[in-house]
Amino acid sequence: MAAYALFDNIEVTDPAKLAAYAARVRDVVEKHGGRYLSVGGRVEVVEGDPTLTYPVLIEFPDLAAAHSWFDSPEYQELKALRRSGSVANASFFESGPSELVADRSQG
Repeated sequence: MAAYALFDNIEVTDPAKLAAYAARVRDVVEKHGGRYLSVGGRVEVVEGDPTLTYPVLIEFPDLAAAHSWFDSPEYQELKALRRSGSVANASFFESGPSELVADRSQG
């Protein structure tokens, strides 16, 4: 079942490092079966406390693929680059079975 990586880039501390990260990360994400669903954009809080500043949402086939990407040797250098150029929160979450999620197989 699909899994998602949600990053919230709270603060950019070194724009050059973050730009270098952004230029290289997509290839590594795609190598592990991931695809970007959303990068940035306006956040409009409709309920509760505002918690997202600059959200990035990446879809993976499953949690194993998300962890494979995040823990991969090729991402470790990029992770260090991202961490040295920004302050962010990151979470993985899985799409669970639910009657609220449409069955895509019935087009």
